[in-house]
Amino acid sequence: MDEQFILRVSPSVAEQIERLMNESAAGSSSNPDDASLDLSFSEDGRSGTFMIGNQRFPASLLDLPTVVESYKTYDDSFLVKTADIGQMVMVREEDDPAPEGAEYKHGLTPPMRDARRRRFRREPDLNAELVHRVEKDLISIMQGVPVSILLVRVICQMHLRLQ
Repeated sequence: MDEQFILRVSPSVAEQIERLMNESAAGSSSNPDDASLDLSFSEDGRSGTFMIGNQRFPASLLDLPTVVESYKTYDDSFLVKTADIGQMVMVREEDDPAPEGAEYKHGLTPPMRDARRRRFRREPDLNAELVHRVEKDLISIMQGVPVSILLVRVICQMHLRLQ
């Protein structure tokens, strides 16, 4: 499978990329420096610069909330899966704020707006002390301590949690 990512750009940048691709396909590029695309990242691997010719745009590498599958076809009949895409490079204008964190909270389409909060269960709030006690009880069971003593402990713990 190929390695792929989503490149999300503003409409003005998309027009420049489309013009650049049309010129290179037609072979009418007047200046090779104006016909270059470059994407480079800084040391952190999450922020970088996207260049079109001599113009620079800030870019961020973000994790998508869900995995997106990409397909291609050779005959418009059969689809072949080419990759699982889990990251997106977001190119923004100079004055746009940088996204917060390493994860993009929205998906690629409007129904996936705020996908993490709406579609996935949140992590349960666990009391570390209770987990430690249960682990000790399980170890006791494996070592052969009578179960009746443990049942009394569990009932007492449940009673305390309900109060």
